[in-house]
Amino acid sequence: MSHLSQFFAVAVIHFLALVSPGPDFAMISRSSLVYSRRTGIYSALGLALGILVHVTYSLIGIGLIISKSILLFSIIKYLGAGYLIYIGWKSLRARRVTQSAHDPVASERHLPALAALRIGFLTNVLNPKVTLFFLGLFTQVIRTDTPLWLQVLYGLEMATMTFVWFAFVASVLSHSMIRRRFIAVQHIVERCCGGLLVALGVRVALDQTR
Repeated sequence: MSHLSQFFAVAVIHFLALVSPGPDFAMISRSSLVYSRRTGIYSALGLALGILVHVTYSLIGIGLIISKSILLFSIIKYLGAGYLIYIGWKSLRARRVTQSAHDPVASERHLPALAALRIGFLTNVLNPKVTLFFLGLFTQVIRTDTPLWLQVLYGLEMATMTFVWFAFVASVLSHSMIRRRFIAVQHIVERCCGGLLVALGVRVALDQTR
């Protein structure tokens, strides 16, 4: 396999994983619908930074250690599950907020940039499925003789694509036309997002896949 075809394979595999529904998508949906486009985009940046963490430990071999250690893998799994359940529980307790139905911009709530960044980062970096995905990618698809600089380039491409995709999702979900229809049922949607995050957290905690 040439480096060009390998790069294409990595990009396609990652993009297919990226667009699949999961904790990242649920978190971006919540950030964009419940808060604002800005919050959603900062959360998307947090997801991209989480990707860089996965790439880094895959490059230096720690990913393999994590996957082989029941203790380390379990710690990551339960921390990730607990975080999703915590954020979901906060959403389930959402109350109706009085807002202007004619001004979707005025109805926006913003999380501080650092808080939105942290939500995206922790959601991604504590997801054990992402750990296994990158381990498989760097051991099964990317060859051992692939130059280090090219592997780093792969990682940067995946982080960039993660940000671009989820920033796009955040921009679509926070569009004024969508928000105008969302305002009246915001607390209901937030609770639905919360229930989904709790369910995802429970699923992560109970998943026995290694």
